[in-house]
Amino acid sequence: MQKMPVWADVILIPLVSLLLAALLSAAVIVGIGEDPQAALKLMISGALGSTYGWGYTLYYATNFIFTGLAVSVAFHAKLFNIGGEGQAMLGGLGVALVALYIPWPHWSFALIGCTIGAALLGAAWAYIPAILQAKRGSHIVITTIMFNFIAFALLNYLLVNVMRPAGSMDPATASFPEATHLPTLHMLLEPFGIKFSKAAPANVSLVVALLAAVFVWLLIWRTRLGYEIRAFGHSESAARYAGINPVRITVIAMMVSGALAGMMSLNTTMGEGERLILNSTEGAGFIGIAVALMGRSHPVGVVVASILFGFLYQGGAELALWTSIPRDLIVVIQALVILFTGALDNMVRMPLERLFLMFGRKEG
Repeated sequence: MQKMPVWADVILIPLVSLLLAALLSAAVIVGIGEDPQAALKLMISGALGSTYGWGYTLYYATNFIFTGLAVSVAFHAKLFNIGGEGQAMLGGLGVALVALYIPWPHWSFALIGCTIGAALLGAAWAYIPAILQAKRGSHIVITTIMFNFIAFALLNYLLVNVMRPAGSMDPATASFPEATHLPTLHMLLEPFGIKFSKAAPANVSLVVALLAAVFVWLLIWRTRLGYEIRAFGHSESAARYAGINPVRITVIAMMVSGALAGMMSLNTTMGEGERLILNSTEGAGFIGIAVALMGRSHPVGVVVASILFGFLYQGGAELALWTSIPRDLIVVIQALVILFTGALDNMVRMPLERLFLMFGRKEG
């Protein structure tokens, strides 16, 4: 055996990383005088024990699917897109412009229009760092981080000075027309006799997120462009030798990534908020990095990892509500999961690789 099996890389390493994060989190909870077993039961019941909990878990997961897919596409081209926050903010602006200034007869038409608006503005915001990287050699990490701040400042200016309704003190747009309101999972499932919580914010954008995952799979593994993106990501010099234009691949990969990040606003701005507010992204762009790492940049892995992080978000909210565990500590627990599944991936990978190689030699 020359290398570790695929199943170990895809399943075993994330599971071991999660186990380590869980053990360390349990030690932290014990350290403040709480029962980790009771805390885990509360998280599970709060996030998965009712349709209300599932509604919030899937709502958060929808955000993470979009941003995780965005980071994954860039990863395949060996680009580190940390600008998902800013691209999602601009995507929200695209949603607001389409929803507010174009009359729509039905939510389904509005959803198509807002999807295009969100994708276009998200892609446009990713285009500038992409062209700076491809043409001028500017580091994509630095430029995308800076563009997050620029996006926030731009959105703040527009909401305060341009798009805010007269007489309102809230930095937000007017509420979207009723014809643009997206149906919740309760509305979608009710005709089939399936009961789902009316109060849960999960909506039809979850379906759009799953379709986006299928699109990314088809793009990366079933098209010539996807092959070029992966080839460029594996070896830029070899890709150049094969006639692949590095500027073209860099720009396309980043624009697709930005479009996916921008589409996250379908869930937050169009689906849940029904208006554009200043901080609607709530850090989902950064969580997308951890989701992509944990999901191994594969759409199926991204969807599974997104549900896990949705569970952590909703379960953490339940812990903060019903226990004396401080909210800041819950953020630490979430950070531990990100740390072990992302930053400390090699700490788990290298011993397991040595173990598999050792057993492989013995069998040989």
